Amino acid sequence: MGKTFTKEERLCSKRLIDDLFHNSFSFVLYPYRIVFQPKPSEDHVSPAQSILSVSKRRFKRAVDRNAVKRRMREAFRLQKEELYLFLQEHSLNLLVAFQYVGKEQLPYAYMYERMGLTITKLKDEITNSYLGKPD
Repeated sequence: MGKTFTKEERLCSKRLIDDLFHNSFSFVLYPYRIVFQPKPSEDHVSPAQSILSVSKRRFKRAVDRNAVKRRMREAFRLQKEELYLFLQEHSLNLLVAFQYVGKEQLPYAYMYERMGLTITKLKDEITNSYLGKPD
């Protein structure tokens, strides 16, 4: 599995986004808030579709929002393989939103480390809430 972030991995459908934010599970692991919805596996190219967002209220300038999103996307792109293997192992598809809740731009190294912890916690949350059995 490559370390790219393709169009198929991006969550673009308004219907799916609405469904994600109305019928989902969530948790916060600073500086991210994760909203996710596991579903039984279908014949999609990607095991997960994700959306990354940064609040306009916290970062008024688009340059700053884009810089944070770029860092989030890179951190996720480099660590997503662990999550994808877990989803394929359990025959699941996942809709997930990564929301940045920090008040200032954090160094990339910290964001990368926290994204790794976030992916680990996401796997645990899916196991506990959706699969119903802790490993």
